Amino acid sequence: MQKDLTAPIDQQTIDRWQADGVVLLKGVFTPWIEPLSRGVAALMANPSEYGHARTVIPKDGSAPFFQDYCNWSRIPEFEDFVFQSAAAEIAAALMQSQTAKFFHEHTLVKQPGGSTVTPWHHDQPYYCVSGRQNVSFWIPLDPVAQATSLRCIRGSHRWDAEFSPTRFNGTKLYDHARFRSLPDIDAHEDEYDIVSWDLEPGDAVAFHFRTVHGARGNHTARSRRVFSARWVGDDAAFADRGGVTSPPYPELRLRDGEPLDSPLFPQVWPRG
Repeated sequence: MQKDLTAPIDQQTIDRWQADGVVLLKGVFTPWIEPLSRGVAALMANPSEYGHARTVIPKDGSAPFFQDYCNWSRIPEFEDFVFQSAAAEIAAALMQSQTAKFFHEHTLVKQPGGSTVTPWHHDQPYYCVSGRQNVSFWIPLDPVAQATSLRCIRGSHRWDAEFSPTRFNGTKLYDHARFRSLPDIDAHEDEYDIVSWDLEPGDAVAFHFRTVHGARGNHTARSRRVFSARWVGDDAAFADRGGVTSPPYPELRLRDGEPLDSPLFPQVWPRG
């Protein structure tokens, strides 16, 4: 596929993202839906060890929630997106960063009728990275109704607290108590500025690693395939979380506070 040479993003969008921690980008990745769909099909046919471990099998017998990550170097369509799309340039613009490094990709497929709820959380405490310059692109490969779409709390990226990461079975990712417990958002939804959208393939929801978000189960008759691409900027540093992060990166040998410099995280912007 030919490179996307321009990033369709304006200053108003950048300012809104900086203020809200989440913004809808309409149609920015439309040319990439077909190749990303092929990549997701190849991945689901041959998941990584993480895919086998992270896929959620609901106890009620409904459809699984397939997840896998860190496959960009073995799925050509994912690698092409990382290096050839406008994602890195858009990420740098939103982050107000001179550089954009690719952190990882995450494939999330909620099959038709699946009951698995993505609980409220924010991503940064799961990750081995600190810094304020970061962004995730949540890119649906199928039409997504608002009822099953990503839900984000606008402005939550500016909250002081970091919340304890939990697994889908409810257990904590880390044994220590460095992080606070998340408030009961579902019981007090009217107290939060929750946003979500109907989405078409090629749209993207861009959100900060600290933006609190979640999603309902997929009770529709259509699959909800999502390719999520995550980026970090100039201030990215390795964070020792006191436990095995998600993704775990067992081969990474950095100390707490060192710049996140590793071939695992290629710098894509500016283009060489």
